[in-house]
Amino acid sequence: MKYREDKYGNKLSVLGYGCMRFTMKAGRIDIKKANAEIMAAYEAGVNYFDTAYIYPGSEAALGTILADNGIRDKVNIATKLPHYMIRKKEDLDKYFEEQLKRLRTNYVDYYLMHMLSDVKTWERLKGLGIDEWLAKKKEKGAIRQVGFSYHGNSDAFCSLIDAYDWDFCMVQYNYLDETTQAGRTGVQYAASKGLPVFIMEPLRGGKLARNLPDKARQLISSYPIKRSPVEWSFRWLWNQPEVTCVLSGMNSLEMVQENVEYAATAEVNSFTEDDFNLIAKVKEAINEKMKVPCTGCRYCMPCPKGVDIPGTLAAYNRRYTDGKIAGFIDYFICTALRRDSTAASNCIDCGKCEQYCPQNISIRKELKIARRELEGYIYGITKRAVKLFMRY
Repeated sequence: MKYREDKYGNKLSVLGYGCMRFTMKAGRIDIKKANAEIMAAYEAGVNYFDTAYIYPGSEAALGTILADNGIRDKVNIATKLPHYMIRKKEDLDKYFEEQLKRLRTNYVDYYLMHMLSDVKTWERLKGLGIDEWLAKKKEKGAIRQVGFSYHGNSDAFCSLIDAYDWDFCMVQYNYLDETTQAGRTGVQYAASKGLPVFIMEPLRGGKLARNLPDKARQLISSYPIKRSPVEWSFRWLWNQPEVTCVLSGMNSLEMVQENVEYAATAEVNSFTEDDFNLIAKVKEAINEKMKVPCTGCRYCMPCPKGVDIPGTLAAYNRRYTDGKIAGFIDYFICTALRRDSTAASNCIDCGKCEQYCPQNISIRKELKIARRELEGYIYGITKRAVKLFMRY
């Protein structure tokens, strides 16, 4: 196992265990199976285990396994505060104490604000006193480090990085999301501020492992260096010095064994020019079904009405490359889970964006199509329900 350091010099395995996808049996986590998988990862050197309050049964399962095997103090637990459920300051202790009980511990190594969407959301939490609360927890050792997980564009991500003295961050990042989500721009910005960067969705929800188009698979299989699609995805990430730890939702012993083998030889700056060319060709093969040739350069931003143009077009493209559900989820996250809507329906057809687009995309026309395909009845109902729940 290879290791990289966090902000304070602690060694972290380059492969982290994502605990969201434990195998279920009769409606509950198969604890015996999960125990075997976690212990196999631990014995291979994995020392970072990531869970969250809203992952059904995950915190309790992880806490039980670590406690029963006597290894709690030998690993790092990361879990996440469901800030969207916080209504008053007292709720902070309520949820945190429940998490400690589930995890059978008296401290959390890495504590994240779960799916923190923008600075306005963080300001709402600050208004409830979260910065003072976190400071006290850190002083007492109940929380060792504070960070946030993020889904959204690079501009909002960089603004969040500057909004607080974070210890680390977590983003969705893979070779398909190099110019979307926080993207390479966000990853490098966080690293420039001295923050370790943890990676989720390295396989794009499995697409880069199981659902590659035939042309992409052929490119990989015919390449002189024989690696699986999964290994190429991981190595593309580990090649970057800004990446600290890559999470994998491992739910089989075979998956654990394969991933730890990859992690055992993970090196920074090991890619050759030919390796990069291979990934570029694979991306082209995957993106052949894309509807809009948007590169995510963001020259079209900012929109005077707040439309997340690159995020909308990326979600629209994903609808055709990954399926309707994947496209809907991406669009909902980047437009509706915000204090202020960034939806395509905000567009007033001013055309300012098109003046700066280096791809000469008819952005206004594409936004209308994206709105029609992504903002249906379900979008509206779900958006209202989430706003009510989160009190945005």
